[in-house]
Amino acid sequence: MTGQIRFRQPIVTVVATTTDKASNELVKSRMENGRFINSFNPQFKLPHLGVFLIWKITSWNNTRLPSNKKELDKILPVIRHEKPEELYLTKLGLRFIWIGHASCFIQMNNFRFLVDSIFSKRFGMASFIGPKRFRPPALMINDLSDDLDAILISHNHLDHLDYPSVKQLNKRYGERLTWFCGRGTRQWFLDNHVKNVVELDWWEEYHFSKKEVNIAFCPAQHWSRRTSFDLNKSLWGSYAVWDATHKFYFAGDTGYTHNISIFRQIGKKYGPFDLSAVPIGAYKPRWIMEAQHVSPDEAVQIHIDVQSKKSIGIQWGTWALADEFFMEPPKKLSQAVKNNQLHPSSFIVVKHGEIFDLP
Repeated sequence: MTGQIRFRQPIVTVVATTTDKASNELVKSRMENGRFINSFNPQFKLPHLGVFLIWKITSWNNTRLPSNKKELDKILPVIRHEKPEELYLTKLGLRFIWIGHASCFIQMNNFRFLVDSIFSKRFGMASFIGPKRFRPPALMINDLSDDLDAILISHNHLDHLDYPSVKQLNKRYGERLTWFCGRGTRQWFLDNHVKNVVELDWWEEYHFSKKEVNIAFCPAQHWSRRTSFDLNKSLWGSYAVWDATHKFYFAGDTGYTHNISIFRQIGKKYGPFDLSAVPIGAYKPRWIMEAQHVSPDEAVQIHIDVQSKKSIGIQWGTWALADEFFMEPPKKLSQAVKNNQLHPSSFIVVKHGEIFDLP
């Protein structure tokens, strides 16, 4: 492993009852009784299992997914690249490819990495159970470059940390690949024979000296769990990645923090970002989703808070995980951009597999 961790100690621990949205005090991760908590939002509560089941049983399915594959291909095309070498930049710049859901490929000059990579048809405790994706991944593991450098994992939920995908990636790359994750997640990788793993706390930075790139793990409002026994035993978060010429932000999976804008703190510390990937889907009904998933309106506020010059909406159009119409997120996003008097091109969506370049 090449690189070193730099720890940026927060100034103070934020008092949970504060309502100062402009606070400059950096939010520090905190544990209670062996579990991480959202210390900056005392109102954050996961819905009780009974409430969740009531929602699933009584809610009206408004996703309206076409059963006809040809219709889906027309509405949400997936661009496949027959020549994988076409995917990779041969000059300086920043390249982004949306694989699907939260999975993305990013090339920052000569640094190539994935975020929350999942290539499976389903995510669940086994390959034959769990939600089935209605759009296939735009890239497969065999499409990836031999010199892929790193994979950044925001948290351990099954749709962001997928065991079959990890196993296949580890088989191909082994210790040539560096994995990044939040505190408490590294042991899962080690247990699954993945050795080259960097575990980070909020505001901790890692200097990837081989490519002269810096990676910082940043706060988010979410939670973690893979089994019935490990609720919030590992830390969730977002990432800032930068080198001498570009800055990229990956928001991971998050709700919007109203008590303290952690995203404004991220923007002040690491921004402005040239490009950000921000979730815009799985937000209805709000009484279930608000604490853990941002709406398109809140996604635009994150874009503003982190001082992003350009943002791309992700985490939609792949799995039907909530109640909104499957094509609603980009429409709501466009309206939110307009309502905030931003340029229409400042926050957009792209097709699965579409190549998006910044010079």
